[in-house]
Amino acid sequence: IGFLCNSVNLIHQNGVRQSGSIDNSKIRWNVRISSKRRTQCQELNLGSSASLSTRTRKTSHILHARPDSNESDSSIDGYENNDSNSSPSILSKLLLGFEPTPELTAILLVYFVQGIMGVSRLAVSFFFKDELALSPAMVSAFTGIAIIPWMIKPLYGFLTDSIPLFGYRRRSYLILSGFVGSLSWLLLSTYAHTPQQALILSTTASLSVAISDVVADSMVVERARSESSSTAGGLQSLCWGASAIGGLLSAYFSGSLLEHFTARQLFAFSGILPIITAAVAFLVAEKKVSNDVKLRMDKTVGQSVNLLWEAVQKKSIWLPTLFLFLWHASPSPESAMFFFNTNELQFGPEFLGRIRFAASCASLTGVLLYQKYLSKFNVKDVLVGATVISVPLGLTQLLLVTHINRLIGIDDKWFALADSAVLTVLGQVAFMPVLVLAAQICPAGVEATLFATLMSVYNAASVVGSELGAALTHVLGVTESDFSNLAALIIICNVSSLFVLPLAGWLDEATPQHHSDETLPVSNSDSKSALISSEKEKSKPVGVSSSSDS
Repeated sequence: IGFLCNSVNLIHQNGVRQSGSIDNSKIRWNVRISSKRRTQCQELNLGSSASLSTRTRKTSHILHARPDSNESDSSIDGYENNDSNSSPSILSKLLLGFEPTPELTAILLVYFVQGIMGVSRLAVSFFFKDELALSPAMVSAFTGIAIIPWMIKPLYGFLTDSIPLFGYRRRSYLILSGFVGSLSWLLLSTYAHTPQQALILSTTASLSVAISDVVADSMVVERARSESSSTAGGLQSLCWGASAIGGLLSAYFSGSLLEHFTARQLFAFSGILPIITAAVAFLVAEKKVSNDVKLRMDKTVGQSVNLLWEAVQKKSIWLPTLFLFLWHASPSPESAMFFFNTNELQFGPEFLGRIRFAASCASLTGVLLYQKYLSKFNVKDVLVGATVISVPLGLTQLLLVTHINRLIGIDDKWFALADSAVLTVLGQVAFMPVLVLAAQICPAGVEATLFATLMSVYNAASVVGSELGAALTHVLGVTESDFSNLAALIIICNVSSLFVLPLAGWLDEATPQHHSDETLPVSNSDSKSALISSEKEKSKPVGVSSSSDS
């Protein structure tokens, strides 16, 4: 996990001009960020470095980091040489050398809860399909609507910065999001008996996770700015790792739990998890905001809005953003495939959970493949290449739909598992340049805000894609029992992704910006967006997703 966290850390710092190294036991990363092009990993050396025991104590913990400007050569990445006889504790190793302070515990638990909340995703899909008897088109439409809270994440950031609740900007919003999420899931488990009720409650559950995500990201940014650049990257990696562990656990157990419990029982269990977010809010070390501080925050927010408006009017920003929106807004057959897998192929919840777990692992593989082999290539080339390759690979679903795989001796389950894994790797490779490009074009002064805005546009494209998929599913007459036109739906959805490629030249308008070393333009949460699975875990709500993962 430490290796994965440190490797993905390179993605988080795209767009930041810095030079750093992370030296943990036998892993050494050397990163040099160019202001002329996107961030790349220039060197990955697996060498025999000094034992970690020679760097046993972190010089300062997350809340009281000393500046790194005067560090001696003996101090590397927030660690300093110590007596060789002393050795770090197991907990210190697991936390990448950070002190296990109450606030760090709170932050990591918030991210872990975000990841493990995925345990109810499969249950919601079966709940919509079986108990509410929704058609594939309706499930796809509901999926798009429930994503909407993720479209307006910058608004939550402005609210938490400028409107403290009961005198606190972070603690109060964490408590609020926890109780809203818990109430939503508990009502889903008992009260929701109509599609409208289920839609409202699943959307509010999604809203609660989006708010807690923004608050946790803001706390990470605040702490990271008091750390050295390399230590700050380690903090983001640690947070991503906590979310990834939760996501992998939820993917592994979601199907098997649904074999033994009803969907409503899993909703009740999910209602307990947000309470953890509310409880750990009391561990956050935050001073009560005074009136003077409120006035200063209002002024800062106003300046940020003005800078953001100036930035989005630049052709070098809005033109690449428009391309990314059109590229990601292509229709998806995911909901129809979920009905096909369960009704036609008779895949049970446990096997669908295994598919989700395999897809999650494949997503991590995609991250490493991009970082090691593709990060040195132009963003446009990787994006266009991945899109072109994805079309024939996506059409392999036709073999499953038409049962040709059986004629060539491949079992349905093995074919679905392998197909999902391959497409997930490719989808992850295609998503990483999006993060790189978004970080590149963010000008100094509004890096975090503009990056969150760009990710919101990306999430808005997910809504459009879901609604287009729902419309096509309805027009082609694909229902829970009639899959005669499912092949046509798959062909249209896959080929439509090519229509936007003639506009790929718009990406050339993107001009890499120079960033301050103190800013972290790449939000930890948005970098996690596709690191857990090809479903774009962060851009889809906790309550609604397809289980096909392809």
